[in-house]
Amino acid sequence: MKPSKKIGLYFGTFNPIHVGHLTIANHMVEYGDLDEVWMVVTPHNPHKKKKTLLDNHHRLVMVQIALEEYPKIKASKVEFNLPQPNYTVNTLAVLDEKFPQYHFCLIMGEDNLKSFHKWKNYEVILENYSIYVYPRISEGTIEHQFKDHGKITRIDAPIMEISSTFIRNGIKEGKNIRPLLPQNVWQYLDEMNFYK
Repeated sequence: MKPSKKIGLYFGTFNPIHVGHLTIANHMVEYGDLDEVWMVVTPHNPHKKKKTLLDNHHRLVMVQIALEEYPKIKASKVEFNLPQPNYTVNTLAVLDEKFPQYHFCLIMGEDNLKSFHKWKNYEVILENYSIYVYPRISEGTIEHQFKDHGKITRIDAPIMEISSTFIRNGIKEGKNIRPLLPQNVWQYLDEMNFYK
C-alpha cells in the first residue's frame, strides 16, 4: 500500500485571495512535508451580515484561477454544503470520511493559535491532527498548553502582513493594488467591478 498523501488545509474567506495567501501556501508545500495544500474557502455565514464578503462562488473562482499554475495547491469548496454555522472539527470529519486515503493537517497563523483554545472541540482536533503554524504579527499570547505541543509545528514561513481588508479598501479608494494580487485575480476583480 502506498503511503497516504499528506494534505494541509488552509482555511480562509479569501476575500480576495492575494499574494500573501499564495506565498504561505506555496511555502508550506515546497519547504515542508506536505504533498498538497487545499485552500478551503469559508462560506458566507448566513447569520452574519457582512456586506464586504463577496458571494461564495466568486471567491472560489478567484482561488481557482489564482492556483492555475500551482499544481500542488488546490481550491476546496467542501464547506459550501455543510450546515451553517460550521466548525472546523466538522469539516475535518467530513474530509476524513470522503478521503480516507489522505492524512489531513491544519495550517493556521499564529494569531489563530492564540485563540485556538476557544475553538469548538479543539482537544479533539489536537488529538487527531497535526497543526502547522506560520508566523503572524499579532497581539496576545499563546496558551501554555500549546507552546511545546508535539502536534504543533512552527513553520519558518515569510511573515506576510498583507490583508484582504487592506486590498478591498485600496480598491475602494481607487489605489493601484495590482502587485498584491495574482495577475488573473486582479483582472477578474477589475472586470467584475468588485469592491468598488
